[in-house]
Amino acid sequence: MKRLLVLTAFFALAASAADISGNWKGTADFQGQTIERTFVFKVDGSKLTGETTSELLGKSTIEEGKIDGDNISFTITADFQGNAMKMTYKGKISGDAIKLTADLGADIGQSIEWTLKKS
Repeated sequence: MKRLLVLTAFFALAASAADISGNWKGTADFQGQTIERTFVFKVDGSKLTGETTSELLGKSTIEEGKIDGDNISFTITADFQGNAMKMTYKGKISGDAIKLTADLGADIGQSIEWTLKKS
């Protein structure tokens, strides 16, 4: 009986994290210009890994990634003109879209609102 309860709890926890594995394309408005970024997400339970690429900042590895139900969070460290810039992403999964806010760090003091669609 105890074993059944443990298995039930495990499957309930695994089912609570959305599986967003795969390729996503994001767009955002930044200072009046539309910018694009691709995301390749890999989900293992509630752990999120992968990479992201943009024309401006190149390729970055997704770190500290978590999925909790429909909530998603992760960080990336991008190379901006030879300087490392850590950005924190937080957002919500809604059907076939993900809405993210990227905090560009204390040095810049701005954020970017992203809309991602599965590609």
